[in-house]
Amino acid sequence: MERVRACVVGATGYAGIEVCRLVLGHPALELAMATDRKQVGTRLDAVYPSFAGCCDVVLSLPEPDAIAAAADVAFLAVPHTASLALTPELLSRGVTVIDLSADYRLHDPAVYEAWYATPHTSPELLGKTVYGLPELFRAGVSALAERRAAGEAVLVAVPGCYPTATALAAAPALASGIATGDLVIADAISGVSGAGRGCNERTHFCHANESVEAYGVAKHRHTPEIEQTLTEVAGREMSVVFTPHLAPLTRGLLSTVYLEAAPGVSAEDVQVAYERAYANEPLVTMLPAGKMPATASVAATARAQVGVALDDRRRRTIIASCAIDNLGKGAAAQAVQCANIVLELPETTGLLAPAPLI
Repeated sequence: MERVRACVVGATGYAGIEVCRLVLGHPALELAMATDRKQVGTRLDAVYPSFAGCCDVVLSLPEPDAIAAAADVAFLAVPHTASLALTPELLSRGVTVIDLSADYRLHDPAVYEAWYATPHTSPELLGKTVYGLPELFRAGVSALAERRAAGEAVLVAVPGCYPTATALAAAPALASGIATGDLVIADAISGVSGAGRGCNERTHFCHANESVEAYGVAKHRHTPEIEQTLTEVAGREMSVVFTPHLAPLTRGLLSTVYLEAAPGVSAEDVQVAYERAYANEPLVTMLPAGKMPATASVAATARAQVGVALDDRRRRTIIASCAIDNLGKGAAAQAVQCANIVLELPETTGLLAPAPLI
């Protein structure tokens, strides 16, 4: 099999190094290049000794010409705004971009500018970008494969970890009509690695250990991304009250959503709607009635687990939880899943390993 050459930009961050790990174990991808502005000339296995013996890549600068010469596809594991500078340059050189940043997720540049406080410098690309959550938008991602086969460099905007878990929890209820109204309440908990490799006061061990706290309340930047996805799924304008929490976990994310149940909907109806929605999804497991997901069950994997319940008292409420690994299905593994589709490979290639047992 001829391998597809891949470059990982931002390779030493937590999401970036997870992409590198998945690419190194992938039967159809070759880690041809990895970049990091601060550690140019350093071997990747010197930064992460667990790569010793399986990777001899030396970190370089993320220069568009060098990336285009070395790679067919670039995974951008970079902070927001960094992709704005690099993605147009890579696309113009024929490199397909799998972007893990937030820069191309929102359809409306004005919304991006309002929430990220910076101008969007390539809004013309937004109409050509596909939001890379295959379980909900597989047709769009698959269409990119056709465009790429015709010679076009294409762009996938990989969802954030909170939007992924929240959308997978809420979407079946909205799409099937068992939920009514225009409001979704989402409480989500993430491990500390979701904050990135750089340390700050909140993510310092002494602060985060033995403590859980809400943050970004009523103003988290993932809110419009979640609203955009759920609006598309529901076919009506949706609002989201989103409250993220930081927990003393290395990795893992659990999002629990609350939706108003339509009149006459039973607990069995809810279970059946979710089972139908995910019956053919290889990376999403719908748990049996009465079971709810746990982050340990999906740690270090590309998988998601979903569980549901119906509170049928005074205010009848559908409660749905989704567990993912924030660096797996919430970032790197989802990026590889999208790359597989775009490269016309089996969607789960390199992604079927189960979670560690202990």
